[in-house]
Amino acid sequence: MDSAALEQRVQTICLLVLATVATAFALYWLRPVMLPFVMALFVAFGLQPLVALQVRRLRLPRGLAIAATGVLGLILLWLIGGLLTTSIGQLAANSQSYQAQIGSLIARLGDALQEVGLDLPDEIAGAGISGRMVRDTLLSTTNAILELLSQSLLVTIFVIFLLIGGSAEPGPAVWRAIEVQVQRYLLTKAVLSSVTGVLVGLTLTVLGVDLALVFGLFAFLLNFIPSIGSVIATLLPLPVVLFSPEVSATTAVLAIAIPGGLQFLIGSVLEPKIMGDSLDLHPIAILIALIFWGMLWGVIGMLLAAPITAVMKILFERLEMTQPLARLLSGRLAAPDAPPPQESA
Repeated sequence: MDSAALEQRVQTICLLVLATVATAFALYWLRPVMLPFVMALFVAFGLQPLVALQVRRLRLPRGLAIAATGVLGLILLWLIGGLLTTSIGQLAANSQSYQAQIGSLIARLGDALQEVGLDLPDEIAGAGISGRMVRDTLLSTTNAILELLSQSLLVTIFVIFLLIGGSAEPGPAVWRAIEVQVQRYLLTKAVLSSVTGVLVGLTLTVLGVDLALVFGLFAFLLNFIPSIGSVIATLLPLPVVLFSPEVSATTAVLAIAIPGGLQFLIGSVLEPKIMGDSLDLHPIAILIALIFWGMLWGVIGMLLAAPITAVMKILFERLEMTQPLARLLSGRLAAPDAPPPQESA
């Protein structure tokens, strides 16, 4: 490679890095608008087959099918909001028992430290620490739920307009490839996540754990985050299990072990057999995407990291200049074999 070509390649790489940084800054700055829009875009991808099914099988007009889908989405949001509101009320009603249990755990910790000649800090040993923890938890949980519901309403509005503006006719080849791959991923992931959420919720309900249905809902949502989502969903009930005086040690162990086993069975055994390598992304690429989109858009960014990266890979494959990036995301670092030279007659 001569010096001019090398210099041009270095300039291209530098411009690519600068463009990536500028794009990331713009996405972070515009996240109040971009985040619900991108979520709505993927939800619309997932709902297109449902609308098409109503049009094809039920012979409904497309407008009526979209309206029925929108009503179904609003009913689902209402049910989720009611579940979360009821759970917050249950958490508030049991706040006194949680506070007493936290105080008891702090007292045991203080006694254990005193046996080895250590003392708890005054701000932790104080009687008000348990009350502050419960109040802060209730306040932060309520704020998070209100933000989630407000975002969900905005996403629903975006989804309805995207479905109305969509066309029943197939689009360009690249758009069709994106649509098919994302729909296959979302459908399979939704079914497996629903099974996971139902099993986790039923298990915790049978064990008598508070907020069991909420933890089942979180297991459904977090299962869309590759690798670390199942771990977070398994550990989420831990504080409630520890701070509930009615929960025995055996129940506490089962409340973590059984959902953890279900997450491993579905996520590590069943899901790879059903999905295969549908996104064609290397695990390291998915992990980096989780970190990147999580830094930009938080937990929602982590939920969307895998399908966004899959869409980027499809777009990279269409341009000769960005095909090495597509191979990098797929884990195929070596360039494709060049065609053999034609023999002269």
